[in-house]
Amino acid sequence: MNANMFQPLPGLSTDKIREILVRRIDQQKQAVGIVVGIIEPAGRRVVAYGKLANDDSRTLDGDTIFEIGSVTKIFTSLLLADMVTRKEVALNDAAARYLPENVRVPERSGKSITLLDLSTHSSGLPKNPGNLKPKDPGNPYADFSVDDLYEFLSGYELPRDPGSEFEYSNLGAGLLGHLLAYGAGMDYESLITSRIARPLNMPDTGITLSPVQKRRMAAGHNAALAPVPNWDLPTFAGAGALRSSANDMLTFLEAFLGYRESPLAASMKAMLDVRRPIGKTKFEIGLGWNIFRDTIWHDGGTGGFRSFTGCDLKARTGVVVLSNAFTLSGVDDIGTHLLNPKAPLADPESPNLRTGIRVDPKLLDNYTGRYQLAPNRILEITRAGERLFVQTYADAIAGPMFEAFAESEKNFAVQATGSKITFETGPDGRATGLIMHRTGREPMPAARLP
Repeated sequence: MNANMFQPLPGLSTDKIREILVRRIDQQKQAVGIVVGIIEPAGRRVVAYGKLANDDSRTLDGDTIFEIGSVTKIFTSLLLADMVTRKEVALNDAAARYLPENVRVPERSGKSITLLDLSTHSSGLPKNPGNLKPKDPGNPYADFSVDDLYEFLSGYELPRDPGSEFEYSNLGAGLLGHLLAYGAGMDYESLITSRIARPLNMPDTGITLSPVQKRRMAAGHNAALAPVPNWDLPTFAGAGALRSSANDMLTFLEAFLGYRESPLAASMKAMLDVRRPIGKTKFEIGLGWNIFRDTIWHDGGTGGFRSFTGCDLKARTGVVVLSNAFTLSGVDDIGTHLLNPKAPLADPESPNLRTGIRVDPKLLDNYTGRYQLAPNRILEITRAGERLFVQTYADAIAGPMFEAFAESEKNFAVQATGSKITFETGPDGRATGLIMHRTGREPMPAARLP
């Protein structure tokens, strides 16, 4: 995300928002249904378009339930902030303190991973554990057990000191949710219900759905808009297991923005007081929230859903966008556009097909690797013979793979997305980073990861 996207302007009309959703669904085919919720000084409103599923023509509304993916991480960090406020834990407590004694949590240079490190993605733990080998790739976390988690932690060696560097980690967030629940003597969902959902009156936010809620649950779809199963994250619940509705999420944002009294007000404020840098970007991270000046946000995705929520704290406006398809464009651009209409919308329509020039395969090897596009977004470049491929990982979950065609030795076009990539190289010719170019959007630099 570009920092210039977060310069507040007056909001969009309901009709304009609906036009955006109609175009995204009917013309660009990037979702089956989308629900937008907005909270502003004038009140709250919900704009919805589309249907629950391709084979279910029921329309969506503010009470439709979606998987919210990594937006769950905000709730996990709010649990942490609340437990700190209650003096049940401290941010600098070692994570190992809240796990069974026989579990070894990796350390480095005499430094332990703290609760703060886990919340700010600076623990040194990888994005996902190396022993995550799902039986069903369509539900990748379902069979990852607590024993698997403990086994990985006990055998892992940290590549850097805890607290020294940002690296987005589903593992770290999942571990945080697990140890908070373990320390409280209850499961993660019960902790969410008792500490957040019930006090804030958010009846549709949780993991387990009642029969009535299941009938209001949108069906998930992949990038081709084909139905996919829901995700289960029994061990990694704190990283992405929650389901919620636009109305519940607006209630959540109302509390953050001070529109309603909340027993969590002090904890919510503390989430924004704690900040660490996100790599070499202009952004920071608080407890769970990505932060730029007065704007906070987080996005999420599972196999069949995309989500975005954010606030302009100064303007006291908040936005939630929920989609029932995991498509290339996602909904981040809609969310940032609603917070600031000057921020451009993505245009995922594909341009005309074309081919590129031939480049020496040995040169292509200089470009293969992983690049940090955003706090929770990785671009991976791979080579197969004389062809170069691009794949984006959002929350460590793979998106579609597309071929990149060479226009010169360092410039490549990804025709399927309408984007272009320019590689930045060192004296040895090896890429040190890249710049992503998209029509109507400012260039996005991405540093190469080790």
